[in-house]
Amino acid sequence: MTNRFRTPSGGRIDRRARVSFRFDGQTYDGFRGDTLASALIANGVHLVGRSFKYHRPRGFISAGSDEPNALVDVARDRARTAPNLRATQVELYEGLNATSQNRWPSLGFDAGAMNDLFSPFLPAGFYYKTFMWPAGAWKRFYEPKIRAMAGLGVAPTLPDPDRYTQNHAFCDVLVVGAGPAGLAAALAASESGAKVVLCDEQAELGGSLLAETTATIEGQPAAEWLSQTLATLTARDNVTLLPRTTAFGYFPHNLIALAERVTEHLASPDPNQPRERLWKVRAREVVIAAGALERPLVFPDNDRPGVMLADAGRTYLNRYGARVGERVVIFTAGDCGYRTALDLKAGGVAVVAVADLRAEVTGDLPARALAAGIDVRPATVVTGTSGRLRISAAHLAKVKDGAVGPSEKIACDALLMSGGLTPSVHLFSQSRGKLVWDEAAGAYLPGTSAERERSAGACRGVYGLAAVLEDGYAKGEAAASDARTHAAPGRAAAPASVAKGRAFNAAGDHASADGFIGATPHARNPAFVKAFVDWQNDVTVKDIKLATREGFRSIEHVKRYTTTGMATDQGKTSNMNALGIVSEAIGEAVPKIGLTTFRPPFTPTTFGIFAGEARGDLFDPVRKTAIHDWAAEHGATFEDVSLWKRAHYFPKAGEDMHAAVARECRAVRSSVGMFDASTLGKIEIVGPDAAEFMNRMYTNAWLKLAPGRLRYGVMLREDGFVMDDGVVGRMAEDRFHVTTTTGGAPRVLAHMEDYLQTEWPDLDVWLTSTTEQWAVIAVQGPKARAVLEPLVEGIDLSREAFPHMSVREGRICGVPTRLFSVSFTGELGFEVNVPATYGRAVWEAIFAAGEPFGITPYGTETMHVLRAEKGYIIVGQETDGTATPDDVGLGWAVGKAKKDFVGKRSLERAAFFRPDRKQLVGLLTKDPRTVLEEGAQVVADPKALVPVPMLGHVTSSYMSATLERSIALAVVKGGRARIGQTLVVPMPGRMIEVDVVEPVFYDPKGERLDG
Repeated sequence: MTNRFRTPSGGRIDRRARVSFRFDGQTYDGFRGDTLASALIANGVHLVGRSFKYHRPRGFISAGSDEPNALVDVARDRARTAPNLRATQVELYEGLNATSQNRWPSLGFDAGAMNDLFSPFLPAGFYYKTFMWPAGAWKRFYEPKIRAMAGLGVAPTLPDPDRYTQNHAFCDVLVVGAGPAGLAAALAASESGAKVVLCDEQAELGGSLLAETTATIEGQPAAEWLSQTLATLTARDNVTLLPRTTAFGYFPHNLIALAERVTEHLASPDPNQPRERLWKVRAREVVIAAGALERPLVFPDNDRPGVMLADAGRTYLNRYGARVGERVVIFTAGDCGYRTALDLKAGGVAVVAVADLRAEVTGDLPARALAAGIDVRPATVVTGTSGRLRISAAHLAKVKDGAVGPSEKIACDALLMSGGLTPSVHLFSQSRGKLVWDEAAGAYLPGTSAERERSAGACRGVYGLAAVLEDGYAKGEAAASDARTHAAPGRAAAPASVAKGRAFNAAGDHASADGFIGATPHARNPAFVKAFVDWQNDVTVKDIKLATREGFRSIEHVKRYTTTGMATDQGKTSNMNALGIVSEAIGEAVPKIGLTTFRPPFTPTTFGIFAGEARGDLFDPVRKTAIHDWAAEHGATFEDVSLWKRAHYFPKAGEDMHAAVARECRAVRSSVGMFDASTLGKIEIVGPDAAEFMNRMYTNAWLKLAPGRLRYGVMLREDGFVMDDGVVGRMAEDRFHVTTTTGGAPRVLAHMEDYLQTEWPDLDVWLTSTTEQWAVIAVQGPKARAVLEPLVEGIDLSREAFPHMSVREGRICGVPTRLFSVSFTGELGFEVNVPATYGRAVWEAIFAAGEPFGITPYGTETMHVLRAEKGYIIVGQETDGTATPDDVGLGWAVGKAKKDFVGKRSLERAAFFRPDRKQLVGLLTKDPRTVLEEGAQVVADPKALVPVPMLGHVTSSYMSATLERSIALAVVKGGRARIGQTLVVPMPGRMIEVDVVEPVFYDPKGERLDG
């Protein structure tokens, strides 16, 4: 029957809004405000998964983010599939479709359950000791099989179509957790005018108050106080409320990462809204009000569906109107179990018995339970459970003087357990705060802080509604005061106010801090008992005791050997009990065993939230020039150069790359070609000290360069090695137009800014990146001047008026231009710089003007061949980060008389004058048809003993259509002294003899540069 376990009234769900959903192909009904977990429980469904290793049936343990079992796959469509979601946190919406995980062929009958039969052969660390034979079988057979059997959900294979955004925020006080302590802290902090952010992982703010039915605050029901408090905070302009937002990481300098689920709970998400949002919050002060987690008890067969935490049973009843069963047994080590027993009985659930681990049971709650007719059994333990896919009975036994008596089988359909409360110290620990063991609380509590934060309420061991509210208020007040005292730089610090505090009139069922850690006693044979400590990783008491027998004493070592507390659990349910078991096994106090490290994220966080908008083209941005579309329309093949798409070559019908490049090369050498050079980095350097700045940054001299002239510049790192190069134009006495390599543009600008800001702040200079502002069209070849002359206004292009390495400003096609007379091909050449918005129009006009001359667009491959024929280097190809200017033939570009420049002192190192340094040379193969492989090593004697001494390597290698033979550039030890020698380049299957020659193969005197 649908909603058979739903209460007739009560809870915070909207009973007017019925919601239909599917789980494992079956349709159920729930209500708006349900979680998937509460809706399934209301329908009597407890079996929701199979365990990680043994494939045992598993059900719900908790009602919150500490849930280790109920992990499901939620699919909206094939692309929108999210595995490993906690059913306790999945909000119900119309049409939700969830599937259980880690089972085959079905949840009810899982073939993997055979692992449970072989569990004696699969102890902790079994994978370290077994599957070692035969050699190589682990990778080929064992590991694939084990991975197929184990694991959780299946990651989606299609791209995620949803959006994820990121937001940076700053506040005076960040409050993490919107339970009573967090709400009180936010009230106090915001009353002072401080900017406050309050976040909570749940869909509703309120924390434990959402499950309260009898508590009162300030004389009114807790639910009404909660509603009024939220209304007050909402009305305050200085408060930001973030429900559905998990604080998953605490990082240095009070940076807290928040994951907000924006549309995950909606049946029809707004396409204009992101699925999730990452908040990176810098807070002056932080209040951690993360509450406490109920601790499970470790007893035989404690993993059967229907066995869950007592407070979870209470939450499902009071908040969601869902009964966890009809006949319930409660196993407790403190008063928390009685609070649940009383609420269940009031909700119409038969509480069959309360088994209390304590020998003496006193206090208000146990007394009320007895008065209500509940069977309270002190000094009683659960020694096991019965049932296959859900618990059908619990086995109870008395404990006297440490001895466990005979068991009594009691029929039930749910068993609720409570081992006490464990303060949630994950965020505090992530902040590098020091935890201290508190014997009275039986838990680790926040100690010395490393950041500007304070903990409030149950997360620091404060219990009782009034005490929690007062503690939260005091911490919020102190945080706001400290935020004013420690103001940001440049902002006056306000005098610290005196904390006044506030007394709250609050009443509720106050549970004592009693509890138990470790494994509860039983009289069964330990060899045949499975008492689970970590449900998510299938870690039992036997596994932990085995670790101690094998010599592990530190809890960090036990954790890694057994996997307890690892993965997404991060110790939420398992840590304290594991500590208790190890403590008893080795006879050491808990503080001496240590505590495992709590690492972010607090709960699993999607990859999408970290990537944000950085996906596809935004992750690896595609930069295109203004001429890109024209090149694409004319059949260009593109290559990636840095982040740019550059035309590689322009093939005609029937041409491969080699044929197209040969044609393009011949066109440039014989007539004219045009090349898109817009990707070159461009930096405008302006100011009275611009020339002095250039003189310090580059190896060449710049102070006397006349306006209107160009100069090739070489930039070094501090260690004297070539970093970048480019042609620089002096536009005026106080202005330079600097070009850099395509890939080096951001690096060069950062390098310049670093020196300007830290070494030479006295220089009056401004640096501006103009890479995107200029389109650059290189027109190269003997006919280049003839093509451009009809289009240019205000510039005399004659050889005498506009010689090589000059720059002029005028207009081309009516558009402002900076025209460079410069060549990277060895032919007469010009580079037309125009505003990028006019780039394509000017390109098309030049192309049309050049058609009578057979103008040919060419790409980067042709550019490489042409420059290699002239011996021009490319930084990053002929250089590898260890080349000095002299190594690559640029010694002439180093100003010997200059007082200083970046890298000058490094050039004086003795190692830079060694005769065996690698130097740039040319290589010509004996067979002109053989093209060497770039990167191939160069050797003197290939028959030498291994390892054969390597002299250097080939940096560039091409077939030259102009020279009708192959050419190559290489860096070779003592290269210039070897010119005229014959060396060998080993290539697959053969040895290639090469002649060492000068690196300039074409027009060595430069006679063609001026046309």
